[in-house]
Amino acid sequence: SAYRLCTMRKLPSVLARTLTSATSGSSMLPDMSEVRSRLRDIVGASTNWRDHVQAMQERKSLHTLLAKRQEDLPPRRMKDSYLEVILPLGSQPEIREKYLNVHNSVRFGRILEDLDSLGVLICYTHTKQEMQPRSPLSIVTALVDKINLCKKIIYPDCDIKFTGNVSWVGRTSMEVKMHMLQLHDGDYSPVLDATFVMVARDPENKRPAFVNPLVPETPEEEEIFKQGELNKLKRIDFSTASLLKMAPTAEERNIVHDIFLNTLDTRQEGEGGGELKTVSFRSRKLPPNSVWMEDAKLKGLQICHPQERNIFNRIFGGFLMRKAFELGWATACSYGGSRPFIVSVDDIMFQRPVEVGSLLLLSGQVCYTEKNYIQVRVHSEVYDADTREHQTTNIFHFTFISENEVPRVVPKTYG
Repeated sequence: SAYRLCTMRKLPSVLARTLTSATSGSSMLPDMSEVRSRLRDIVGASTNWRDHVQAMQERKSLHTLLAKRQEDLPPRRMKDSYLEVILPLGSQPEIREKYLNVHNSVRFGRILEDLDSLGVLICYTHTKQEMQPRSPLSIVTALVDKINLCKKIIYPDCDIKFTGNVSWVGRTSMEVKMHMLQLHDGDYSPVLDATFVMVARDPENKRPAFVNPLVPETPEEEEIFKQGELNKLKRIDFSTASLLKMAPTAEERNIVHDIFLNTLDTRQEGEGGGELKTVSFRSRKLPPNSVWMEDAKLKGLQICHPQERNIFNRIFGGFLMRKAFELGWATACSYGGSRPFIVSVDDIMFQRPVEVGSLLLLSGQVCYTEKNYIQVRVHSEVYDADTREHQTTNIFHFTFISENEVPRVVPKTYG
């Protein structure tokens, strides 16, 4: 089938060994609640919203622990940051409801939240200073480069295992590769692969901070590290080729023009009922089995309560991803008229943090379709009631596959 398959071949050798082991010892692994508890301890975050100002003040004193140069930090290996975490949906039924959707499978938005928390903990593991229980670094998610799924259904009554490690390091940023597996008949089988990019900031989250360099040990790890470098260069190329900076290529212009010609209404009637041969730029008609892009939108609003805050008392990135995914799913569902399944998540950019108390406006838009596939873009922005300003915080890209073939989405304007 056209359904995209995971590739598990580029795993660090330590991870490959883990995948071949069966369930032995999984009950000893930390679970997701322990991941979040560890994160709070690492930064000294307050569990009480009223005490958050005091907790953030105390973090300021950690400035003295920051490295002046990356060369002053001890290099780390990939296996130093390697973590395994269990999500015991099978062995602990009481946590199941939080992860359950109406189709009796796992809510993917919850998985996004867990991946985000785990990615941050992996980075803190990579940058951990011996003898220092609290980290001076504020590690935040910069972008989700890629999440590929190879299972349509994630079962709500089977244990899930997350594994991951730092796979590439720049001067102040780290790429994290994570894998999710689910227990079936005594073995863990792959569900998804994820690549996140995290950045390190100072204790007040104001300026970039240096992180420990990464030293690959095997040819396999060198390959993974090299891929991380290529991913970074690809992102730079992509941002410089933005349409807001650069004109479309000849190929792109032809595609846009073909779409435009395909929607021109060439049959216009004259006053006496006869056909006119003049064609206007404004006379557009929708091709058969198509939907105008402007009619394929859904909007949502979220009030950002303290409950959704992260360890730095901003809104948790995983929560933003969950809300955007759910709106994206609803957009694909209403467009395709049947249940959509997530195939891939691309290019989630975290452009600015979201403060507690913000009004978060989410806008879902079907932007491309092909056969059963639906590409949805979700734009999120915060509205400041005092200044009446809107500011973009995130852009999300989700690829869904629908049970039935879907109408073609057609743009009406050049933009």
